Amino acid sequence: MTRPWPRNLAGQMALLIALALFVAQAINFGLVLRDRIEFRLSQATRPVATRIADALDREAHGGRPLTADRGRVRRLPADPIRRIGDERHPEVAAELRRQLADQGVTVGRIDTGLQPSTLDDDSDRDNRRRAGIRRGERDGATLLIAVEQPGRGWLTITAPWPQPGARLLFALLSQTAILYIIVLLPVLWIVRRLSRPLRDLRVAAERFRPGEPGAPMPAEGPDDVAALITAFNALRLRVTGMLDEKDRMLGAIGHDLRTPLAALRVRIESVEDDTDRAKMIDTVAEMNRTLDDILSLARLGRPSEPPTDVDLAALVDAVVEDFRDIGSEVSFVEADRLRMRLRPSLMRRAVRNLIENAVKYGVSAEVRVEAGARSVAIVVADQGPGIPEDRMGDVFDAFTRLESSRNRETGGIGLGLALARAIVREAGGEIRLVNRAPSDQAGGGLDAIIELPR
Repeated sequence: MTRPWPRNLAGQMALLIALALFVAQAINFGLVLRDRIEFRLSQATRPVATRIADALDREAHGGRPLTADRGRVRRLPADPIRRIGDERHPEVAAELRRQLADQGVTVGRIDTGLQPSTLDDDSDRDNRRRAGIRRGERDGATLLIAVEQPGRGWLTITAPWPQPGARLLFALLSQTAILYIIVLLPVLWIVRRLSRPLRDLRVAAERFRPGEPGAPMPAEGPDDVAALITAFNALRLRVTGMLDEKDRMLGAIGHDLRTPLAALRVRIESVEDDTDRAKMIDTVAEMNRTLDDILSLARLGRPSEPPTDVDLAALVDAVVEDFRDIGSEVSFVEADRLRMRLRPSLMRRAVRNLIENAVKYGVSAEVRVEAGARSVAIVVADQGPGIPEDRMGDVFDAFTRLESSRNRETGGIGLGLALARAIVREAGGEIRLVNRAPSDQAGGGLDAIIELPR
C-alpha cells in the first residue's frame, strides 16, 4: 500500500502547513472549551452561593422564612434531585461548597442535577415546580442545586447551565475554514512559484543529452535554488567538454591503431604460405572488429547518426541476408512492413551481434519480427544449449564470456551483447534472454529478444 503523502515539494509544504494549522486550531479549540467550562462553572456557582448566603442571613435576622412554594431559594423536606434522577455534576458541588465556606455558611451534602429542556412527565414537572424552576428556565437546560442543612431540610435553587452545542463547533469550524483560505491558498501559490525553478531544473536534467545544443537555464528563484541552477549549467558544460575530449582521444586512438593494422595487412600479402597468410588475415580482421566494438561502445552516448524512419522488417531481413551470403545457417520469418524511427546503423549492429552469438553458440538462428500494440520484438532464436539462469545478467557485462578460453573459434572478447544492450537502451528499448524448454517444438535453445517501443 502507498502512503497518502504527496511526493512533490509544493504538496508536502502545503500538507505540513495544513497540519500545523489544524493542530493550532485543535489547541485553540481545547483552550476555548476549557474557558467555556470554567465560565459556566463560575456562572452556576457564584450567584447561587451569594443568594443562599443572603437568604439565610435574612431568615436569621427575622425576615420571611424560606418555604417550598415561593422564592428563588426554597426549603424542601427532602432532596428533590434524588427523586428526579437527573445527571449529576460533582464539580459544581465542590466549587459551591468552597464558595459557601468563604461566606461563612456551613452545609451538609450538596447535590446537583441537570434538567432536560423538554418536560414530558407530570411527576417530573411537579417535582421541578416544587424545586423552584421557573417557566423561562424550564424552556432551556438548567442546573438544579440542592444544599442540605442538617436538621432543617434542603435548600434548592436553579442556575443556568449553557450547553456548548453546535454553535461553538460551527464558529470554530468557520474560523478554521477562513484561516485556511486566508493562509493556505497564498502559501500554496508562493510554494508553487518557489518550486517551479526546481521543476524546470529536473526537466532540463532529464532532457540533457551530451553533444546536443541547448541554452543554459536562467538562474531564477531563491538564492539557493538559483545557485543550484548555476551549478547545473556549469556541470553540463564540464560534462560536454569531457565528452568532447574523450571523442578526440578515441579518434586518435582509432587512427593510431588502424594505421599499423593496415600496414600489417599489406605486409601479410607477401607471406608465401597460404595457410599462414589466411590465419594472419583473420587475426588482423578480428583485431579490427574488436577495435570497432570498443570504439562503438565508448561513443554510444553521443551517436553521430540521427534517428530516421526505416522499415524495421526490411532492416532485419538485410542483416540476415548478409549472414546467408557468407554461408551461415540463418533464416528470416517474413513480416509486414513496420515503420520505426531509430538509428539504422546502430540497430543493424545490435541485431548482427545477436545473430553472431546465435551462430557461434547455437549453430543456426531463426530471426523474426513480432509487432504488438505498444512494442515491437525482434527475436533471434538459436538451437544451442542456452545460458544458466544465474548467469543471464553476467553475459551483458563488457569483456565477460561464459567460455573463458578467449578462443576466437568460440567467440570474441565479450563485447557483443554489452554493445547490443547499450544500443537498444539508447533507443528506449530492452534486451531479454529466455531459455526455451527442451520439450518445445524447436527442441530448446535460447531466444534473444529486442523489445522496442512503438
